[in-house]
Amino acid sequence: MLLAEVVAASAQVAATRSRTAKAAAIADLLRRAGAEEVQPVTAWLSGDTGQGRLGVGWRTLAPRTGAPAAEPSLTVDAVVVALTELATTSGPGSTARRDAVLTGLFSAATEEEHRFLVALLTGELRQGALEGVVLDAVAAAADVPSGSVRRAFMLSGRLPETAATALSGGTAALDAARLQVGRPVRPMLAGPGSSLDGALADLGSDVTVEFKLDGARIQVHRDGDDVRVWTRTLREITDGVPELVTLVRSLPCRSAVLDGETLALDDDGRPRAFQDRMSRFGSDAADEGVLLSPFFFDLLHLDGRDLLDEPLRVRLDALAELLAGDAHAPLRMPGVRRPDPGQAARVLDDALAGGHEGVVVKALDAPYAAGRRGRAWQKVKPVHTLDLVVLGAEWGYGRRTGSLSNIHLGARDADGGEPVMVGKTFKGMTDELLAWQTATFPELARERPDWGVLLRPELVVEIAVDGAQRSTRYPGGVALRFARVLRYRPDKTPAEADTIDVVRALLAS
Repeated sequence: MLLAEVVAASAQVAATRSRTAKAAAIADLLRRAGAEEVQPVTAWLSGDTGQGRLGVGWRTLAPRTGAPAAEPSLTVDAVVVALTELATTSGPGSTARRDAVLTGLFSAATEEEHRFLVALLTGELRQGALEGVVLDAVAAAADVPSGSVRRAFMLSGRLPETAATALSGGTAALDAARLQVGRPVRPMLAGPGSSLDGALADLGSDVTVEFKLDGARIQVHRDGDDVRVWTRTLREITDGVPELVTLVRSLPCRSAVLDGETLALDDDGRPRAFQDRMSRFGSDAADEGVLLSPFFFDLLHLDGRDLLDEPLRVRLDALAELLAGDAHAPLRMPGVRRPDPGQAARVLDDALAGGHEGVVVKALDAPYAAGRRGRAWQKVKPVHTLDLVVLGAEWGYGRRTGSLSNIHLGARDADGGEPVMVGKTFKGMTDELLAWQTATFPELARERPDWGVLLRPELVVEIAVDGAQRSTRYPGGVALRFARVLRYRPDKTPAEADTIDVVRALLAS
């Protein structure tokens, strides 16, 4: 298959806002792809190189302005070979070898292919092929149930592999996928609840109400003495969290897959500043000055038994048995099962009094629907918060002169387009945060106007707001009210930011 066919499909996807049309264009391409081409094609149309970090950015690619090829000749296989060489070349002389690879790749590219490759290599390929759209396309291309595709993806966490399995083995191969201890699954997510009373009315009395911590999501796998830890984005952090490894290794089991959150507590048992504990997730080195405490709220596997499809009540019973006893009881997320309204309100009050965000209300009959943000889990927080993409920042004035301070905030376009700007803020920023922004933002700049920087959409920030109001100033027709920065979210990707529809929903509240 020629790269030009992938580029043409990408252009088709970008040209329509119809989810059905996007999926149809991708499905048609996947049907035409060879067995060895399905994985890279799926990765590329999802905006991923499929090779991890390549060490290639705007500065490396900008000088490559030679004459484009007149006719398409680049194949998918040739591009895979080039990207693999970029990903694996290191050591003395690697700069020259990498430059030669890029020169060969771009000299063979047409003008359209050149633009596509630059966008792909710099993470700027946003043609609207979101994960859900690609999963629909895989199901259509392989003529298999979408539920089978989504479950296999949940268990593998790898979209290209799921596509290859669907197209080569069909429904039987997809349904044969199983949870593997040591391979992370995509986490189940909670949707926003309007209020505690609203969540209880929606889900009924057969629920559990648990603390919503101001922490970071973790998934921990144990197989014998081997313990590994991943973040919500399935990035492994085992080497940086030895205290979590030691705690899980002490549990009375041989194998387990636990879901939970972790945070650092001060001497009074209250959560430390988010940036203190998130420093532990930025590198593989442990910070002995910040100890993390885990709080587990789900159990997906125990001693050879998979629990994903069991209702939450069964999983919680197994978790309670695993964490029984004084030594392990503190590892359990605080909460109450089947509370009456008064008990549920006390759980929320206790969570807030302890410095936490709120509560999560969960249906006890729900299986573990990994990777989905549905009604079965609803988070209730008294303050509206949004995870938004940082689009740019302005140079400050007065006390903030010389600092990049006023950040531009964008909500995710659910159709895969550019983030939609919904406001600006410098509220809530400490001197330390201003210094970090001023040092970090220039490295992420795609333009540098006199007033500040425009950024590649890579950073997610959590913003507290009092609500939203209609606006003719911003393209989404809505603007945030009294937005202030709570913290940056290195544990989240822009694909996990809140959508413009979530922001618009605040108009009604």
